[in-house]
Amino acid sequence: MTSNRKQGETAVPHPRVPGRPCSAAAALQLVGERWALLAIREIFYGNRRYEQIVRNTGAPRDRLAARLRALEEVGVVERHAYSERPLRFEYHLTEAGRDLAPVMHALLAWGDRWAVDTPPVAFRHRAGPGSGHEAGYAAGRDPAHGAEHDLDLMSTCRTCGEEVGSGSLTIEVRAPGWDRAGPVDGS
Repeated sequence: MTSNRKQGETAVPHPRVPGRPCSAAAALQLVGERWALLAIREIFYGNRRYEQIVRNTGAPRDRLAARLRALEEVGVVERHAYSERPLRFEYHLTEAGRDLAPVMHALLAWGDRWAVDTPPVAFRHRAGPGSGHEAGYAAGRDPAHGAEHDLDLMSTCRTCGEEVGSGSLTIEVRAPGWDRAGPVDGS
């Protein structure tokens, strides 16, 4: 594994994966297993103790323990002791783990649309003053807390501020010896 740490960031090992060089393949190698993602979901929800994570994921205990160890090894979660007698730990997301929030929201949104009849969870967003959601203030909500509404994420380009849709994207392959179709002849 290699590391591509930016200044001030904790190193996350980068796995070598077969096939096309791809950040998605490398990310899935680290966090793409079902029990790993469900454990991350539970920690996002504030369920940090092993027993809570086991109960809420339905994961076999041995597999969950292995996934949590692996997530700790690659720097996605870290353990914090909450009891000394007996010694017990809870799991917290690292910066790398917290950066999975948009991924988790995207998976949940996709699942809400394509995998379930009725969404089992709704994320609520509390907008602040000046957000354009002042209707909540007129409805008697506390202005200090803003109007609350269901979260509906969209992708926005940081460079130009425009909403990103699949029709506005092109692919530039930067991995040496590869193009969109696959390996370049002679590589």
